[in-house]
Amino acid sequence: MVRRSPDRHPSAAVWSKTTDAANDLARQVREQTTLFHFTDRLFRARTLVDIYEAALDAICSGLASPRASILRFDEGGTMRFVAWRGLSDGYRSAIDGHSPWQRQDREADPIFVSDVALSGEPQKLIETIIGEGIHALAFIPLAGADKLVGKFMVYYDTPRVFTDHERDLALIIARQLGFAIERHSNDASTRRLTALVESSEDAIIAKDLDGLITDWNPGAERLFGYRPEEVLGQSVLLLIPEDRRDEEPEILARIRAGERIEHFETIRRRKDGTPVAISLTISPIKDARGEIVGASKIARDISDQQRAQEQQQMLLREMNHRVKNVFALTSGIVNLSARSASSPAELAATVSERLATLSRAHALTMSAMAAGGEPAATTLHALIAAILAPYDVGERPRSEVSGADIPVPSALVTSLSLLLHEFATNAAKYGSLSTADGKVEITCSDRSSEFVLVWRERGGPSPTITRSDGFGSRLIKATASQLGRVSRDWDPLGVVIELVIQRDRLGT
Repeated sequence: MVRRSPDRHPSAAVWSKTTDAANDLARQVREQTTLFHFTDRLFRARTLVDIYEAALDAICSGLASPRASILRFDEGGTMRFVAWRGLSDGYRSAIDGHSPWQRQDREADPIFVSDVALSGEPQKLIETIIGEGIHALAFIPLAGADKLVGKFMVYYDTPRVFTDHERDLALIIARQLGFAIERHSNDASTRRLTALVESSEDAIIAKDLDGLITDWNPGAERLFGYRPEEVLGQSVLLLIPEDRRDEEPEILARIRAGERIEHFETIRRRKDGTPVAISLTISPIKDARGEIVGASKIARDISDQQRAQEQQQMLLREMNHRVKNVFALTSGIVNLSARSASSPAELAATVSERLATLSRAHALTMSAMAAGGEPAATTLHALIAAILAPYDVGERPRSEVSGADIPVPSALVTSLSLLLHEFATNAAKYGSLSTADGKVEITCSDRSSEFVLVWRERGGPSPTITRSDGFGSRLIKATASQLGRVSRDWDPLGVVIELVIQRDRLGT
């Protein structure tokens, strides 16, 4: 009887299939656990180091390798190591900067090298890699929203055939890592931007294309007076005076066209209704698809700047006025001195002396304008005498001061000097000081709530009534308003000016 060779026991095949299924299930559980822990750690990560460490743990665990690395593009577009496991300094230095992709390769495909020796790379590069004990590796791209963020690499000590599930797992880890890196970068940029916006002294406002306010920083609250809850969702017309409302449609049209508007000077309205001069810079706001969805406005209060410019123009006009007056006064001094001089030498000496006196008086009136300087303490009579001294002829005084004398506070020296200098200049050009026999009588009187200075011109030409509003007249009005009030009377004998100074302005 011929005996048949026994077939393999049926239970052995069943056992083999069961073992494979168990191994596959264990692998799936291990991979799922790895991904769960990786996702949880990314969620909790506060720094890039936390993100890199979580990623390296997931790569080494999920892809069964003790060695891995993460590389990022630097500002120059070169791929650099930022985190690694199991790589020598020499290897990283030799490989640093090598990458199969550029930053713009958003759709880059992963590269799996089963055997480095057969990779087709330059021989020197192959020798460097194998010299590190690496015989298989994978390049996995890290894609961001619109560009390549970097890559991660996994290394093996022996040649390796990569399975489909390893490829899929590598891509899952890469997607999560790329998203985490970009989210951290965006969060950091957002935090920096938020800090800048919140700390800015300028008003920063965002609005949608319907003109509704969507964002409002503390600078805007300080400038316009509205709290965020009072303006968010409201039309930006809330801030625009009625006579400026035609600006908004034009601004929105330019923003929709993608235009940026810089240094647009205009007027806006505060919560209390007061106008404020501002300089606007307006830029389009785009969404992730590049479509314009609104506008950001940076508004800077330029009220002080405008006031400074106006003051500068006032000072320039005053300087021009004073220079013209100096020429007129110099001519008058020469003419007056020539009438009484008996020789050219006497004329020269007299003119020189009077010009020096005029210079001293001018220095007194300008003392408050000197950089860092303070007006010298003086009395009213002394101030009047200094300003009128250049007009004296020979030994005969051209002016007479009587009545009460008071100390002049340093804050009022400039204003009083400007007024008295203007009175004297006008008298020298048109009034009593334009003739050899003319004079000025100044009477000071102290009342309960006011101090009154009366300027009377005598011995000059008959005054001509004028209603002109030249710079000199405007200067007198503006300066007198700081002290009290001024009035003029064209008396047939000469002009009479009454200056009333409020007692509280004198500080007495």
